[in-house]
Amino acid sequence: MPVKTFRPLTPSLRYVSFADFSDITKSKPEKSLVRIHKRTGGRNHFGRATARGIGGGHKQKVRLVDFKRNKHGVEATVIGIEYDPMRSARLALLEYKDGEKRYIIAPVGVTVGAKLMSGPMAPPVIGNSLPLRAIPLASSIHNIEMTPGRGGQMVRSAGGAATLMSRDEGFAQIKLPSGEIRRANEDCYATIGQVGNTEHENVVLGKAGRSRHRGIRPISRGVARNPVDHPNGGGQGKSKGGGGWQQLTSPWGLQAKGYRTRDKHKISNRFIVVRRDGVPMKNK
Repeated sequence: MPVKTFRPLTPSLRYVSFADFSDITKSKPEKSLVRIHKRTGGRNHFGRATARGIGGGHKQKVRLVDFKRNKHGVEATVIGIEYDPMRSARLALLEYKDGEKRYIIAPVGVTVGAKLMSGPMAPPVIGNSLPLRAIPLASSIHNIEMTPGRGGQMVRSAGGAATLMSRDEGFAQIKLPSGEIRRANEDCYATIGQVGNTEHENVVLGKAGRSRHRGIRPISRGVARNPVDHPNGGGQGKSKGGGGWQQLTSPWGLQAKGYRTRDKHKISNRFIVVRRDGVPMKNK
């Protein structure tokens, strides 16, 4: 999917780049597979703002995506590639032989008319969903389950692909796009191939209005505030860290850099073989 750029005829076009949407074949979503998305404005059920910088934006509808791929042994035909306003990847609309339609994340190379299938007996080709024990080693995979039957939770964004490295004692080792090597049960399902829309990382918003269309409101920098409003505020003139000795933090003092937020004793730590920074985990 190429990315379109423009001559700087106006200030707003100087840095903007758009996806050209040449891979989209269906302009309107399947009505039976969409739900209304009610915006919160960053507020909880008490009406209090719990997330800053959220509000406005264009109306969006949620597409009900089939992450489980649990219609095993039934062949489906791709009848359309669609845009999803709430995710970076494209969606492929499948129609099964019994007439049921479902959305899946569209992998690279899957086009209209392709025949896809899921289940342990499905052939290991791009777009098919199989358990990790039936997928050839060194294959690129995405939409990977963390728990058998729960549905794909890992590697679902545009351009993402993990690698199936090995299998041993009922577990498979997977190298994720972050560099982390993780163990997963051999009965977990994954889809073969790389997630489509690989040029998404080259899209540049280029102007404030495109952020507002996405429901993102502007937030002032902490160093530009007063000391009463932010830990990084105040100081004589400009100061990078809020005065020279403060760490970059949130308004409530939580460090923004160099602070590990993952629980040291998290139960799922035992499934991580190598962290994303290349350090092996000492699993007990």
